[in-house]
Amino acid sequence: MALYLFKRINVNLLLFNVCVHGRFHCVIYLQVFNAKTAELLSHHQVEIQQRFPKEGWVEQDPKEILKSVHECVERTCEKLQQLNIDITNIKAIGVSNQRETTVVWDKTTGEPLYNAIVDQLILFMFLVWLDLRTQSTVERLLKRIPGKNKSFFKFRTGLPLSTYFSAVKLRWLLDNVEEIRQAVDDGRAMFGTIDSWLIWSLTGGKNGGVHCTDVTNASRTMLFNIHSLEWDPELCQNDFPHERVGYVFKIFKYILSFQCLGDQSAALVGQMCFQDGQAKNTYGTGCFLLCNTGQKSVFSQHGLLTTIAYKLGRDKPVCYALEGSVAIAGAVVRWLRDNLGIVKTAQEVEKLAAEAGTSYGCYFVPAFSGLYAPYWEPSARGIICGLTQFTNKKHIAFAALEAVCFQTREILDAMNKDCGIPLNQLQVDGGMTNNKVLMQLQSDILCIPVVKPSMPETTALGAAMAAGAAEGVGIWSLNPGDLTAVTCERFEPQINPEESEFRYARWKKAVMKSMGWETSEAPSNGDTSIFCSLPLGFFIMSSMIMLIGPSNFALPALQCALQLE
Repeated sequence: MALYLFKRINVNLLLFNVCVHGRFHCVIYLQVFNAKTAELLSHHQVEIQQRFPKEGWVEQDPKEILKSVHECVERTCEKLQQLNIDITNIKAIGVSNQRETTVVWDKTTGEPLYNAIVDQLILFMFLVWLDLRTQSTVERLLKRIPGKNKSFFKFRTGLPLSTYFSAVKLRWLLDNVEEIRQAVDDGRAMFGTIDSWLIWSLTGGKNGGVHCTDVTNASRTMLFNIHSLEWDPELCQNDFPHERVGYVFKIFKYILSFQCLGDQSAALVGQMCFQDGQAKNTYGTGCFLLCNTGQKSVFSQHGLLTTIAYKLGRDKPVCYALEGSVAIAGAVVRWLRDNLGIVKTAQEVEKLAAEAGTSYGCYFVPAFSGLYAPYWEPSARGIICGLTQFTNKKHIAFAALEAVCFQTREILDAMNKDCGIPLNQLQVDGGMTNNKVLMQLQSDILCIPVVKPSMPETTALGAAMAAGAAEGVGIWSLNPGDLTAVTCERFEPQINPEESEFRYARWKKAVMKSMGWETSEAPSNGDTSIFCSLPLGFFIMSSMIMLIGPSNFALPALQCALQLE
C-alpha cells in the first residue's frame, strides 16, 4: 500500500513543481498543500510550447518558463485569497524539475545564452533531456575512451556516456555556439539544470542570485561524484568550492526554506519508497522506474543507472537508487494523435485499445529518440511490425500501450537481476496511470500487481514533503509512525504467465529489428577527450552551491505576490 504523509500541524506548504508532461508541451505548475491533511488547497498551471528547430532537437525558452512561474504564483495566491487562506502561513517551498535539461546563461545580464535572437537580444538556450543533437559528440568522445566503453565513468558518476546527460550537452554548446564560448572566455557564463536557473533568477538573478543545485540533479550531469557528493575534479578539470549546505540568502526580513529534488526523486519520496527494495514507476513523456537501494550504491550489470535517490538533510545519509529510463511512453500516444492522426484525443487511444483487446500480432517499438535503458542505443529507430491486411487502428493503439508495458518489463527484469530479490508489486504514478487499460496491461505483462495511489501526481507531493520535513521547518514528519495509508487502486494479473512470456518474447524480436538504423558521426573538430571537454574555467559552475537539506532564501521575485513585506 502506498503511503502519504498526514502530520497534524495546521499550516500550509507552498510547492513549486516544474515538470515536463509531454514531448510537445512543458507544463509549469504550482500546488499548495495543507500540512494537516496533505490536501491540495490550490493550484495553477501554464503550458509552454517546446521547440523542434531540427529533427532530434528539443528546446524550451527558460525566460518563458520563468515568466510562467511568476504567473503561477500570482494566480495561485489569488485563489488562496478567494478561499480566505492567509498566504503568510506558507512555510516552505519545494522545487522539482526535469533533471538533465541544460541551461547556460550570462551572469552579468541575467539572459540565457544562445539560439533565437530577437531585437539583438539572445533569448534562450535550453537543451532538453530528449534532445539528440549531441549524438555525434557522444560518438567522437567514445573513440577517445579506452575500449570505447560507454560505462567508463559509471563507477564515479553512476551514468553511461549518453546524449541524455548534461555534460555532453555542454560539450556540444562549447563546440557549436560562439556566444557561449565567448561568455566562458569572459567569465560570464553560468551553467545549471532547471532548478539552478529558477533559484538563481528568483533569489535576485544578476543582483546576487544564488547559484545552486541539489545532489539529485547534480548526479545527472555526468560531472558529479556520487560517492564523495562533490563535483569530480578530473571530469571538470578544475577546483570547485567546498560543499556548502544550509545556505542562507538574506535580503528581506521574511525567509523561506527552500528544498529541491529532481522530478523522479520527488516521485520516489511521494510514493513513500523509503525502504530498500521499494520501487515506483512514473509514466509521463517517458517512463522512469526507480528502486531504492538504501545507503548502498548498486552498480548494474544489466544496463541500469546508479543515481542518488535523495538526501533529506545535511546530517541525513544519502540514499541511492537503481534507475531505468524509457525515452518514449506517453509521447507515443501523442504521436498517434498528432502524427498519424488516428485519434483526435489522447483519451481515444484507451477506448480503441479496449475495443481491440489484442494487438493481433502487431508489435510497436517507439524508439523515436533511440533506446535508453537497458540498451543505451541511440541508433535505434521506431518500428511497427507484424502487420497483416486485418490490422487496423485499434490494434495499433493496443500495440502502442503494450509497448510502454514491455519497456517497463525490460527495466524490471534488469532490476530484479541486479537486486537479487524480485519485486512483488509495482507502485505507479504520473498522468498515464489514469489509463486503466494501460495499468491492467502493465500488471498482465509484469505478472505482479500494479498499485496506483489516489493522487497520481506524487512528484508534487514528494517535493512538498521534502520541503515540509526539512531541518528547521519540521511541519511534516517522515517518521514511520506519522505515515498513514491512503486509498489505492490495485490491478491484478488477468492472463497466465505463459501468454505474457510469449508476447514479451515476440516484442523483444521487434526490438532487435529496430537497432542500427541511424548514425550521426561527424568529422572531429578538436580534442574531444571528456577530461578536456569542459574547460569552462569552471566559472560556469564555480559559484554553484550544493543544496543538501534545507536552504533558506528570501525570494524578491515572489515578494509582491506573496505579500511578505
